[in-house]
Amino acid sequence: MNPVLVEATRGGIVESAHRGSLAVVDAQGALVLAVGDTARPTFARSAIKVLQALPLVASGAADALRLSDEELALACASHNGQAQHVATARSMLAKAGLDEGALECGAHWPQHEVAQRELAASGVLDEGRPLSALVNNCSGKHAGFLCVGCLMARAAGRDVREFVRGYVRPEHPVMREVSAGLQEATGCDLARAPMGTDGCSIPTFGIPLQQLALAFARVATGAGLSAARAQAAARLRAAVAKAPYFVAGSGRFDTRVMQRLGARVFCKVGAEGVFCAALPESGLGVAIKIDDGNNARAAEVVMAAVIEARVRLDDAERVFMRSLSDVTLKNWNGIETGALRASEALRRTLPTTSF
Repeated sequence: MNPVLVEATRGGIVESAHRGSLAVVDAQGALVLAVGDTARPTFARSAIKVLQALPLVASGAADALRLSDEELALACASHNGQAQHVATARSMLAKAGLDEGALECGAHWPQHEVAQRELAASGVLDEGRPLSALVNNCSGKHAGFLCVGCLMARAAGRDVREFVRGYVRPEHPVMREVSAGLQEATGCDLARAPMGTDGCSIPTFGIPLQQLALAFARVATGAGLSAARAQAAARLRAAVAKAPYFVAGSGRFDTRVMQRLGARVFCKVGAEGVFCAALPESGLGVAIKIDDGNNARAAEVVMAAVIEARVRLDDAERVFMRSLSDVTLKNWNGIETGALRASEALRRTLPTTSF
């Protein structure tokens, strides 16, 4: 059984606990830290969007279509569906000669409450209009896929819209290129890995945490990647550091942390309690899985504790990160009711790096 990584307290006792596993790996594949079962296949879901965006840069599509830092960051995003996110996804598609009708990610309401209210106020409910796929948190990633498909279609002398149809299927040339980059980064033989379908309809693979952490160490350093993919990883990290709002949005952990710490951290949450990070200064990759699939209440707390321990921080930054790894809980009246905190057992496994 995996250890308790996060505890919620109330009235001076532990009210609930979240078990999970954690791997920290260097770019040569050495396991720096293992907590719990790091060998069990894990569907990384949206935590690996930066890996899925590698072909966007490595293929030359980003340069050919003159994608901005904001657009590259959105290709790595699980965004809130706020107005700037939607406009940026639309811009990416337009550069590829496409519109939102080409997206095959499906549609859902924005994750951000204000964006939800704004969309409702626009009359979409009264008029019975379908929700736009541009609002889907994965629309930037899918727009990136379509940009890759655009370049492939042009090279083959094919109609772009016809060529990209069905790009979410495993056998499509776009998705084969995405999977090839994922396989190189993780060192996992995807042909032998469990395969499922993600929420946005693309394939998702069961990959051990230690190999997911290896992939992010490679994103941090470029080691173990082809020259084109190493350059792509560096460019995507730089884009997100310049435009962290576009990788998540207002109030989100990923955006807040990268706004504060800049290029020292690239972190990305995924569904079902998965969280990954690249730490370029130390050349480390991090992969976390919370057993009960809890993201905001647990995975974020563990990631904050890891960053505290493994990233160079000044005093103010350390206070900021501690507010995310040891969270004061309040009720609707603003009365303090307890805390959500990294467990003492986890803290003991995370010796602070000496800088």
